[in-house]
Amino acid sequence: MNTATAKKPVFLFLQGPHGPFFHRLGRMLQRAGADVWRVGFNAGDRAFWFQPSTYIPFRGVLDDWDSTFHALVSEKNVTDIVLYGDTRPVHAQAVARAKKMGLRVHVFEEGYMRPFWVTYERDGSNGNSRLMNTAVPEMQTALERSDLEAPMPTSHWGDMREHVFYGALYHWFVMFRNGGYRHFKTHRDLPVIKEFGLYVKRLLLMPVQGIELRIATWRIRNGGFPFHLALLQLEHDSSFQMHSPFDTMTDFLELVIRDFAKGAPKHHHLVFKAHPLEDGRVPVRKSLKEMAARFGVSDRVHYVRGGKLARLLDDARTAVTVNSTAGQQVLWRGIPLKTFGSAVYSKPEFVSDQPLAQFFMAAERPDNRAYKDYRRYLLETSQVPGGFYSARGRRQLLRHVVDMMLSGEDPYDALVSGTAAPRQQLRVVN
Repeated sequence: MNTATAKKPVFLFLQGPHGPFFHRLGRMLQRAGADVWRVGFNAGDRAFWFQPSTYIPFRGVLDDWDSTFHALVSEKNVTDIVLYGDTRPVHAQAVARAKKMGLRVHVFEEGYMRPFWVTYERDGSNGNSRLMNTAVPEMQTALERSDLEAPMPTSHWGDMREHVFYGALYHWFVMFRNGGYRHFKTHRDLPVIKEFGLYVKRLLLMPVQGIELRIATWRIRNGGFPFHLALLQLEHDSSFQMHSPFDTMTDFLELVIRDFAKGAPKHHHLVFKAHPLEDGRVPVRKSLKEMAARFGVSDRVHYVRGGKLARLLDDARTAVTVNSTAGQQVLWRGIPLKTFGSAVYSKPEFVSDQPLAQFFMAAERPDNRAYKDYRRYLLETSQVPGGFYSARGRRQLLRHVVDMMLSGEDPYDALVSGTAAPRQQLRVVN
């Protein structure tokens, strides 16, 4: 059986973020002396891997994937697998099998403190991350030899336009060039043609929606009322689907409005902030209007499309979310935060355990010193400067992450042992 202790690393890439990042990462690993292979599950995967000799199409059904993966590992002497997100079915099966076979598992995700960082971990991310079982005092001990001055957060969402563009292009290939992958089924509930249409619509409407966002934000900031923020997520996102107690976003909306009506002072308002990639597949605005009327708070509930969060956070009293990464920006500002799902930042030192109605009535402040230690710990371990979608972001990310992948230690152990490379400090521009 092949193990991760083989002298020459052999990386098997599975599905990655939309765009060319996985291809660029694979080429750099090859230059470092590793062998690299890529498994593609549809024409979108194939379109962004520009090295046909190392591409392996999987054309079977999901029930065949586990045995196919096992055979590939043996045939190619694989030591490491690389993937983006660990919960989609093909990835969950591969991770489980890889761990049994003693392989290293490299997991990429959107940054826990996005937009200027991405997440790189071993074995699992989000609710499967090592962070879930790491207490703040452990982090503080690991930081004793470090004196990093952590960069300030930013409200700029970096390469959002490129993100949407690559998403639309990926789904175009799946729609019109997928004849060789007849058994492919997306891990989303929505058909590919509708997914493609939503990406195109989002791309075309970005300028108009940007104007709408600025107007709505201006009205709230100049309304003269105290307000609480509810940070929404994409209902189809894995962090919501796999690591939250809610079946639908509607369940979360109803809970928040009900307890706001029950507990918040009558002059306070509630602002629902949509995810920047919200595309309308869930009728959030309509549902909010109906629920606000039912609970008698129609004149105190507002909806804001996705975009920059900092402008609203600067004036917010509290924030509530399922497990959005935007909670990190809330905590950085010392604003009380309530969560409901599993999140890597859900630590008792700085996330409220009050009942929601009581939280809206009189929220307890977080331990901001503990949160700053937690944030510094992440920036020295799993949070890597850069991005997946823009050329500038990819270049910055590759400068750091290739050496991290070739290391025998995962990012958290490397900090404790003192072998973690110094991190480039970002020049953050709003």
